[in-house]
Amino acid sequence: MKAKTIILIILAGLGVVILVQNSQVVTIRLFFWKIAMSQVILVPFVLIIGFVAGFLVTKFGWRRNKNSSHGHHGENLPAPPTQRPPRS
Repeated sequence: MKAKTIILIILAGLGVVILVQNSQVVTIRLFFWKIAMSQVILVPFVLIIGFVAGFLVTKFGWRRNKNSSHGHHGENLPAPPTQRPPRS
């Protein structure tokens, strides 16, 4: 067997174990809403939300500007060094 096949079998086995051990119902409270759902549904749902949030952050550039040390588009940057005349 190839190493890739063995790794996929191990990951699939771990996934089944996680599903079997986390089948209880959990209640999520957000402000005045209460949602009861199986943890088997909740865990992949939260993972998908995390992946989508990470994708959106990297795709649309909600990070510091590479040219700015403070992330404010050039505000509060140190002054460029002055040029000195060559020594003779």
